[in-house]
Amino acid sequence: MGRIVVDTRITNLFDEDKSIRCGVLVDTGAGALILPTAWKERLGEFKRSETVSLQLANQDVLEGEACWPVEIEIEGFRPVSNEVIFVDMEGEDDNGYEPLLGYVILEQAQAAVDLVGHRLVPVRYIDMK
Repeated sequence: MGRIVVDTRITNLFDEDKSIRCGVLVDTGAGALILPTAWKERLGEFKRSETVSLQLANQDVLEGEACWPVEIEIEGFRPVSNEVIFVDMEGEDDNGYEPLLGYVILEQAQAAVDLVGHRLVPVRYIDMK
């Protein structure tokens, strides 16, 4: 599968002046929206947060901080409310980080991966099966 990067805006729902717009790598192996800890201050204070454990593809486990509520708006799709998980990422500046957009957010936004066109496409119905 090729790389799919989508323009996404993340907004703190209790401080809507605090938001981040960035390119996010679609990763259907991940569940959540993952951002670098270095960006956390840009979204201000959160109503809720807790430490969570995350398992990587190589089976390593690391700690992250889940913070909510945020609005996540993938360009061209409906905005959804969920959480963001902050993890320590290697990178020297904003261009060195690789935020991830997982399948839970994609399903909420009614977006699916087009493997041939290397893009996101709208899903007509929310799955209730």
